[in-house]
Amino acid sequence: MRIAWVTDPHLNHCSLPVWERLVAEIVASGCDRVLITGDISEGEDVVFQLLRFADVVSRPIDFVLGNHDFYHSSIDGTRTAVAQAASGHPWLCYLRDESVISFNASVSIVGEDGWGDATEGDYDRSRVLLNDFRLIDDFYSSDPQRWRRMLRELGADAAVRLAAKLRAAALQSNSVLVATHVPPFREACWYDGHTTDDNWAPFFVCGQVGTQLRVVASEFPETDFQVVCGHTHHGGFAKLAPNLSVTTGPATYAAPSVTEIIDVDDGIKFEDH
Repeated sequence: MRIAWVTDPHLNHCSLPVWERLVAEIVASGCDRVLITGDISEGEDVVFQLLRFADVVSRPIDFVLGNHDFYHSSIDGTRTAVAQAASGHPWLCYLRDESVISFNASVSIVGEDGWGDATEGDYDRSRVLLNDFRLIDDFYSSDPQRWRRMLRELGADAAVRLAAKLRAAALQSNSVLVATHVPPFREACWYDGHTTDDNWAPFFVCGQVGTQLRVVASEFPETDFQVVCGHTHHGGFAKLAPNLSVTTGPATYAAPSVTEIIDVDDGIKFEDH
């Protein structure tokens, strides 16, 4: 089985020719499934974009959501709408709503959206002010003094949910593919060939998910955990433990492409597509 992995496609920024080129690339790859690690579109049309994409690609699409997918909407409202759309479509699988999906006897996949959770870096001194705070209803309608707590709660929710899935997957698979949007470690948060600093880390690393990945990887040393994520639009690879690694995918606004082809016949292998 071969998976076409795409991260941060921002389909709402794509012209029709660019959108058609992405679909053609996926079809030409001969992949069996597609995996999208967030920032598919924005809240007002993410369901439309997913349905349109699935109808044309015509193969299973596993996905998580990124922060842009909640713009001009609320977090719960978007997740509910996306989950309802996925449950009614034969090709769409919102990984946040799934436990473990087994590809074969050796490999399974789990996923969570993740969030920059203000547990890494220096939130209090950071000069970063993301569009999230003015374009996502939950933040825009809340006192800025609550934002840090809200970020940590979102990260904690993702971490708790993912930890249960990781353990369940490890009990039945030798290799686990983990899909999330936000890099779970500073070592995997890349920009121009360098990893993040204290200014950006609070919003570009989901530290609580990273903590759970380390814990579960240590509990199951014979299981290979490979994480794929995006969010930074810059690529890189990080090895956190002998059985735990993270591949962060690059992306270009208005010009999405297949990030990698992942072979999961016997273990998890990345092809140079």
